[in-house]
Amino acid sequence: MEYFLLGLVGLLILIALSGVKIVPQSHEYVVEQFGKYTVTLRAGLNFIVPILNRVASKVSILERQLEPQEISVITKDNVEIHLTTAVFFRVVDAAKSVYRINDIDLAVKTTVTSIVRSTGGQMEFDEVQAKRDFINEKIKDSLSEACAVWGIEITRTEVLDVSVDAATRTAMQQQLNAERERRAAVTKAEGDRQAQQLHADAELYTAQKKAEARRVLADAEAYATTQVGAAIQSNGQAAIDFEIMKQQIASVSEIARSQNSKLIVIPTDITKTLGSLAALLEGLRATK
Repeated sequence: MEYFLLGLVGLLILIALSGVKIVPQSHEYVVEQFGKYTVTLRAGLNFIVPILNRVASKVSILERQLEPQEISVITKDNVEIHLTTAVFFRVVDAAKSVYRINDIDLAVKTTVTSIVRSTGGQMEFDEVQAKRDFINEKIKDSLSEACAVWGIEITRTEVLDVSVDAATRTAMQQQLNAERERRAAVTKAEGDRQAQQLHADAELYTAQKKAEARRVLADAEAYATTQVGAAIQSNGQAAIDFEIMKQQIASVSEIARSQNSKLIVIPTDITKTLGSLAALLEGLRATK
């Protein structure tokens, strides 16, 4: 009888202990009663009703990453590309992740494929290359909305690589080469245009300076003519004769300075001019 009682007590203790559940920090336990969901046990010490309740599932709530997948996409400008994506997510509602979806990883992968193809199909190839951050955010927002019903939170999405087939890559390289040649031609043409402009500016500047010099010379000659005119007006014929004689004497001086000249014959009218010049100077002094 004593052994029976000890056995019964031991069995009761075991049954009671089966109702004590210690949940690790990285997990949540889904509890059922007669096959129906009852409660979700959080991290720490928990109690359930022995025999009636049981732990149906132990769900990890750690963030996890799907294996990178390569997705074929046809862009808006009909270029076939391959996007390699990575998705990070975690379970935030253990009950939904158990009762609303059978294979979480497969469900997320299928949804990612659909969303990536839809997003890429609305963009041109150049936009896909240049707007990876936009694509990441677009995928994350759409995926979060789709996966919320499964108790999943999408924490991050990444487009790891954008690739094309060999034929498309060759065509793109040819296009890039043509664009480089076009830019080089434009740069050369622009350089030639600037050089011609600078040359024209230099010629214009030279012409302006020459015109200015001619104007100054003309002003000087006009001033000299004005002075001669004033002298003629004030002194009359004497000033005219003086100017003529001065020019004759200057011509004789120029002939005398010539190295080829060995013998100089001065006409009598020149000698008369010299005498007349002296007389004229005396007359001018007297007039003054």
